[in-house]
Amino acid sequence: MNKIKSIDELMEYIKDGMTIMVGGFMGVGTPEMLIDAIVKKNVKDLTIIANDTGLPDKGVGKLVVNKQVKKVIASHIGLNPETGKQMNSGEITVELVPQGTLAEQIRCGGAGIGGFLTETGIGTAVEDGKQKLKVNQKEFILELPLRADIALIGGSIVDRQGNIFYNASTRNFNPLIATAADLVVVGAEKIVEVGEIDPNHVMTPGIFVDYIVGGEN
Repeated sequence: MNKIKSIDELMEYIKDGMTIMVGGFMGVGTPEMLIDAIVKKNVKDLTIIANDTGLPDKGVGKLVVNKQVKKVIASHIGLNPETGKQMNSGEITVELVPQGTLAEQIRCGGAGIGGFLTETGIGTAVEDGKQKLKVNQKEFILELPLRADIALIGGSIVDRQGNIFYNASTRNFNPLIATAADLVVVGAEKIVEVGEIDPNHVMTPGIFVDYIVGGEN
């Protein structure tokens, strides 16, 4: 199976109202080529799951600025003033999640686990509307798994089967979200032949990856 697609071919899968997970931390490790293509297509009412909303001109922030997002699930939004502005005006809904909790929710979504118990958020707004359980006289919040229709990940070096190497901090949330979506697309900086990546350097196995775009750099 040839996993390599053009950006235009890939955009056929992106529809209004989808839930999309996006890798990256402050835009580092985010597949900008895919974000730019979604901005160009101008799909609407997206739910975005990501560590943050990037900057106004970088990463997920471009989607927010272009008003394509109806809901954000993230650990912080402070680097993108436009997110806060739209949240305060009621244009988008923002669900802020402690970063470790967000990572574990995605991991559970990828592993088929029904949820997990955590003390993080007890006694704060984080617990609002959530089930709480006592274990050995300690109270925990039950946090539920997160999954998406599509995951967009950024890979530094990707072979034709989708095996991925992430350079340095570009790794961040990318390996997690690669497991937690129905369709997984990697925007590759460089595409190589199978066998050119040392197996010890593969950080996301190709079995998780449906399609590859990019490689021009």
